[in-house]
Amino acid sequence: MDDVQKLLNRYRNKGIVIDTNILLLLIVGTANRKRISQFKRTQQFLPEDYDLLIKLINLFPKIIITPNILTEVNSLTNQIGEPERSKCFAIFAQLISEIEEIALSSQEIVKNNGFIKFGLTDCGILELSQNQYLVLTDDFKLFNYLQKLGIDSINFNYLRVYLWQ
Repeated sequence: MDDVQKLLNRYRNKGIVIDTNILLLLIVGTANRKRISQFKRTQQFLPEDYDLLIKLINLFPKIIITPNILTEVNSLTNQIGEPERSKCFAIFAQLISEIEEIALSSQEIVKNNGFIKFGLTDCGILELSQNQYLVLTDDFKLFNYLQKLGIDSINFNYLRVYLWQ
């Protein structure tokens, strides 16, 4: 946890990039905490994970998202049944108005060496975050790749496990 605290302190005034599943947890949890464990795309999380996420993102002055992340979250949110779907989209719209969206050219992203293995969204996160922002993800494969490249990131699952102990 000391390493995590150092990362939080280092990026506290810069911002944090939140990956797709974590952003989806934020939206679904805000709409209905009980739905977190029931929705296919967030069922690996608990309501307490949502609480942890809220505490974590409140440490940062801004949340950074790419259009690719927003598109993925939009598609996944569409899988939620009504009436929560509409509530989630209202929360999503509010969130979009409050975050910093940074667009990178897809033509530039595909030049990344990891594109074939990781795709557009993950490589966009990689390109955007280098020496600028902390990345918060639950994607173990992406997290390991970011670590290998020396890009500061936190695996949300590690925080969850630590707090459960």
